[in-house]
Amino acid sequence: MRELDIDAAWLTATLEELLATPSPTGATDAVSRLVAERCAELGIATRSDRRGTLIGRIAARGSAPDRPARRAVAAHLDTIGMMVAEVKADGRLRVVPVGTHSPRFSEGARVLVLRDPGAGHAPALTGTVLPLRASGHAFGDAVDELPHRWDLVEVRLDAAAADAAAVADLGVRVGDLVAHVVRPDLTPSGHVVSRHLDDKGGVAALLAACRALRDADIAPAVDVDLLFTVSEEVGNGASHCVAPSVEELVAVECAVVAPGQTSTETGVTLVMQDMNGPTDRRLNAHLEELGAKIGLEMHRDVFMHFRTDAAAAIVAGADVRTAIVGFGVDATHGHERTHIDGLVATARLLASHLGSPLIDPS
Repeated sequence: MRELDIDAAWLTATLEELLATPSPTGATDAVSRLVAERCAELGIATRSDRRGTLIGRIAARGSAPDRPARRAVAAHLDTIGMMVAEVKADGRLRVVPVGTHSPRFSEGARVLVLRDPGAGHAPALTGTVLPLRASGHAFGDAVDELPHRWDLVEVRLDAAAADAAAVADLGVRVGDLVAHVVRPDLTPSGHVVSRHLDDKGGVAALLAACRALRDADIAPAVDVDLLFTVSEEVGNGASHCVAPSVEELVAVECAVVAPGQTSTETGVTLVMQDMNGPTDRRLNAHLEELGAKIGLEMHRDVFMHFRTDAAAAIVAGADVRTAIVGFGVDATHGHERTHIDGLVATARLLASHLGSPLIDPS
């Protein structure tokens, strides 16, 4: 298959839309609707399963509508976030993490408390995550002595709420999800600085790859399921949605840019092993060959504190070969940064993969 052009401007605009739509695990309906709309514009039919996974189908040329898919690509719509665990007597909120992340990267963050609908309240209320000692003028050097722990931060609401009763009147309750306010910055250098590039960058790259196939009037080599999962950050992800007919599953993720790692923000990474163990050697070799043919900056890497939709599927018992394709992200689950070149490279590899035949299992 010939190399396909990736529309970087469209990819970037789609990423900005995704980033502007809060989606901590447990509150992904809005982002699912957005991705379903983008899929419809690309001619991709979608459906949602009971857990909320959005599943799109790209058919091979001449395929019957009900023929089972033999290949799947997964990217997750959910992000890390927080949940209200207690409304304190002074109107502040104690929160616990949703997904694995340190409170040090949320201290000072602006957030949205996603209230349940009803009772005449708007769905979101703004606030700020603060350490319990938030004022240097009040606590002096003791500010710097406070450890980084979730029980030592709280959310201050932007409302007249000086006690628990006033917070209750605002419709804020234990169990409400809390999302970071995202203000992405696209720099002249081509960097994208934002929370939740994991994995909205992967979703945007996958959609851009599908758009490139459509624009070139190229059908995939085999029927493909697109799995937009909604609980990857809490470990479930693609545990239930990989059809038994699927032979190859590629998870699209961030790749960790950090000391001791080989990944870069401008390239695309093959994750040879995550905390669940090695990925499939034959599928990795196939992807590496595809990348070499089109001249991609590619890296191999190993991540020992990293779990993906591929791992969720394997642990759940899916009989499938897995690979993990990553765009490089610095400061994952913190103050993240990637580069448009890495996102485009990931989209180019995915487009090439979708147009390629299944690997030879022998």
